Amino acid sequence: MNKVSHKQRPVTVQQLIERGARRLQRARVFFGHGTDNAWDEAAALVWHALQLPTPGARTYARATSPRQQGHARELITRRIRERIPAVYLTGTIWFAGLQFKTDGRALIPRSPIAELIERGYAPWVNPRRVRRVLDIGTGSGCIAIATAKMLPKARVDALDVCAPALGLAAENVRHHRLGRRVRLLESDYFGALNDERYDIIVSNPPYVGAREMRSLPAEYRHEPRLALAAGKDGMDAVRAILKGAGEHLNPGGILIVEVGNTEAAVRRAFAALPFTWLTFERGGGGVFMLTAEQLGARGLGSEGLK
Repeated sequence: MNKVSHKQRPVTVQQLIERGARRLQRARVFFGHGTDNAWDEAAALVWHALQLPTPGARTYARATSPRQQGHARELITRRIRERIPAVYLTGTIWFAGLQFKTDGRALIPRSPIAELIERGYAPWVNPRRVRRVLDIGTGSGCIAIATAKMLPKARVDALDVCAPALGLAAENVRHHRLGRRVRLLESDYFGALNDERYDIIVSNPPYVGAREMRSLPAEYRHEPRLALAAGKDGMDAVRAILKGAGEHLNPGGILIVEVGNTEAAVRRAFAALPFTWLTFERGGGGVFMLTAEQLGARGLGSEGLK
């Protein structure tokens, strides 16, 4: 009896994504650096491996070649074996509706502050009146650049103590053509600022305590430790920011700081401060707001800052 050969059906983009998602689920990789589920993670990797255009129904149904399938499998294998966050493998991430380059020089952009930036920091300030903004711990520059885009009349100073991170931020500033309005400074908190004042001071600083650092998923080992670790209790950075911010805010100015799951400890340590804890439609939390007047009215030299 003669054997009948059947032409193998082509593998579509959607099928590649489905296969990749199943592999990621079985491997129990950690999601949280740009995606929160296996499908989105696999889709990002497949899209990058195949260098596909904007997602659409026709693209998902497109047939792939064996070579393309191999590229996608190899990338997903790296994600699983090395536990590298997907956006470090693709080299790009979206933040506040803008695309940024990302790599191991800086923390991966994922702050809920993006949602606040998209609103021009309203209702806490009048976006039309903002002229100076300070971003402490800028990393890739995402908060500073997105702020400059959303507040076209503002000049933004972006500080970081890490020179490699500032190198990445400079690449992103050039990409978005904001060199005239975003100034990058190597500085530990307020050290390089002299007496300059701002309408908004915003920061997503390190806030992970020593115990939590030891228990983080392997994916976090690829991010700079300097951008995560904040001393024994995770509050070294927030102490420094609260201590110095009042001297650099204009009247009516605001301080916005993300402290993540250190929120409860911050509330206890600074019980006298009238924090406004912000809520976000797309999820996330641990972000507080204080006005210049609230900071100036409290004695920050003693409570929680020792």
